[in-house]
Order: sequence, then C-alpha cells, then structure tokens
Amino acid sequence: MKLPTSPGCTGSTLGLLFRQLRDGMWARMANELAMAGHELTFSQYIVLKELATGKAGVTELARSAQLDPGAMTRLLDKLETRGLVARVADPADRRALNINLTDVGRVLWEEVNHLGLRVRERAMRGLSEADEEQLTRLLMQVRDNLYADD
Repeated sequence: MKLPTSPGCTGSTLGLLFRQLRDGMWARMANELAMAGHELTFSQYIVLKELATGKAGVTELARSAQLDPGAMTRLLDKLETRGLVARVADPADRRALNINLTDVGRVLWEEVNHLGLRVRERAMRGLSEADEEQLTRLLMQVRDNLYADD
C-alpha cells in the first residue's frame, strides 16, 4: 500500500501521519492475531496487555484502549465470558471493581505477547537502537506537549 508523503509537515499532515501510524499498527496487530488463530480484537489485546502487568479498573482500561466506559464494559463482558478476566471488588472501595487476568488469560497473553513484539519490530525496521530511542522520546514529548496544562 502506497501512502502519501509530504516534504513539510503542517499540523494537519502531522495529525494525519499520527493517525496513519496508529491505524497501521492496529491493522498489523489485528492481522497477526488473526493469522495466529486468536479471536481477539486489537482492543481486547490492549486490555490483556494492560492486565498482564497487574490489576486495573474499567476507566483505566478504557483510556488505554481508547474506548468509552460503556464499550469497555461490553468488551470486558466478552473477555469474562471466555474466562480471560475476572472482576474483583476493590477492598479499598466497595463501589469499585478491579479487573484481573485469570490463569487462562495469562496463558493467552503469553501466547500473543510475541505477536505485539513482532509488530513493533516491523514498525521499527531499519532504525538503529539510538533512532528508536530518539523517536520514542520525541513522540512522548509531542504527546506531553498536547496534554500539558498551559
């Protein structure tokens, strides 16, 4: 697929480039999951990834997967039905729920984690380690600039 190029990067082309990068990563990951025979959406993959490092709440997961809380609840319902996650009452706040990976979910995560690493490697193909670090640092700076309170 040939994507448009631009010698200069105006705000609109920068935003378009970010969108194309995101969409490309998501599409590549969805393809990797499908080719490996895993019935997971990209958003479900993100939830498993977040939970692999510990428990999280619905709001945090929704933010990570870029979903509204209602959509995240439906996604969690599907993952819970498959036995991949469990909702557990937060001992510090009875109104809140923590979401945890089950043993089955942890096994699935171990099976699909390498797929995400493969997509990342593909995205960074041709970049040196220093270039990767600089790219990541610059993208984080742009992100932080956009979210900074002025």
